[in-house]
Amino acid sequence: MKRWLPLILFVALVGFFAKGLFLNPREVPSPFIGRQAPAFTLPLVGDANASFSPVEMKGKVWMMNVWAPWCVSCRQEHGFLMQLTQAGALPIVGLNWKDKDREAAQLLTQTGNPYVAVPEDLDGRVGIDYGVTGTPETYLIDRKGIVQLKHIGPIDADVWKNKFEPKLKELGA
Repeated sequence: MKRWLPLILFVALVGFFAKGLFLNPREVPSPFIGRQAPAFTLPLVGDANASFSPVEMKGKVWMMNVWAPWCVSCRQEHGFLMQLTQAGALPIVGLNWKDKDREAAQLLTQTGNPYVAVPEDLDGRVGIDYGVTGTPETYLIDRKGIVQLKHIGPIDADVWKNKFEPKLKELGA
């Protein structure tokens, strides 16, 4: 048995490495899947007297899209988010993340606003609570406020069809 141990260990290591070849490096597992979405209250872009909290979305299936005006990939997905809003797919909240130059209001005026609310996370603390690693990131949250899905990167028609639509059907949305 002693002489077979190196071979067994080698085969096990090759198995782990082979499995790693088929993993998507952009998919970072989220510890929030299946858990309550972190609570927050933030002022809205363009209206410091108004605020948003996820509690306002209870009873609805909704998406929280973490974006920033300086994010090139966010601008890529913007047109598709506009299509989703125009189709009435589901409410989208746009968490404006680390917008130090306060460019969000002007950008949304120029390009259109797909969001039902745009809370400002200027210092990035809410993003930290959600485990945001960059922009864009999108969370699908169910009627009870439970995070059901996290997507890293821009959403396009293919991502929507293959990742979001099946989950929305599962949730009955």
